[in-house]
Amino acid sequence: MNCLKLKRFSHHLQVGFKDLVIICRYWYRLSAPAEFSQRRNINQVKVTDSLILALLIWQAKTGIESQRRFCECFGCLSHSRFNRRSRQLLQLIYQIRQKMNQKVDLSGQFLIIDSFPVPVCQPVRNYRVRIFRGSANIGYKATKKIYYYGFKVHAIVSDDGYVLDYAVTRASVHDAKETVELMKNTHPTNRYLLGDEGYLGKRLHDQLKQMGYELWTPYRKNMAGAKKHNDRQLMAIRRTIESDFSLLTYYNAENNRARSLTGFQARLEIAILTYNLAYCLERFN
Repeated sequence: MNCLKLKRFSHHLQVGFKDLVIICRYWYRLSAPAEFSQRRNINQVKVTDSLILALLIWQAKTGIESQRRFCECFGCLSHSRFNRRSRQLLQLIYQIRQKMNQKVDLSGQFLIIDSFPVPVCQPVRNYRVRIFRGSANIGYKATKKIYYYGFKVHAIVSDDGYVLDYAVTRASVHDAKETVELMKNTHPTNRYLLGDEGYLGKRLHDQLKQMGYELWTPYRKNMAGAKKHNDRQLMAIRRTIESDFSLLTYYNAENNRARSLTGFQARLEIAILTYNLAYCLERFN
């Protein structure tokens, strides 16, 4: 596991809306199943599915969190209808993301695993909030040293920043508990996995080793052999996922204003699709 030079990409979606519509139309024709693209009364809609998809990506690109505020920018766009149509595209967005995974070359040596919090309310309302009761709970955000109510997104990212897959759990779920299930669902070809101190533990390392993966995590400073084990280059590569999460936050992955589980997943899928699309446009032109 001797490193290596790493080229980083900013992954900003720098494309005009007309070009974005053409891109979305291409992916819609490639990924949409016949029962969806030829559903009843589809020829009577004034706004096509591919245009709705382009508008959703454009909203994420501009960083507008409120869907109602985004619809107000277009006098002829009804918020309720736009919201309903966008939720219908959830399965299609997932299919497009899977198609992109097949076409992107992920021949890098490493994968990086980490998680980021998705609070759904302010911390002062943690114990009286009613939304997502039974699905979300209270977790701890170590970077800001605060407790929050909401979810946690666990993601696998390539060493140059492509989001391969993700999973959503309650905020209190430990990072290591979701790792094995996420790797089973993803089946990445890369065999080396980089994580932070939250993934320390012999049990997790042994489970991943049985699956054919080697997990590297830095040791805490007070652990024996920390100076020798903590390779600076590997630690620098692992920290690049934090930059990726910052861009996902800009695309509204963390500031999710949905009030239903379907809407929550749809907005998260759009944020990740926007990010991966920016990655592909920037790297592969």
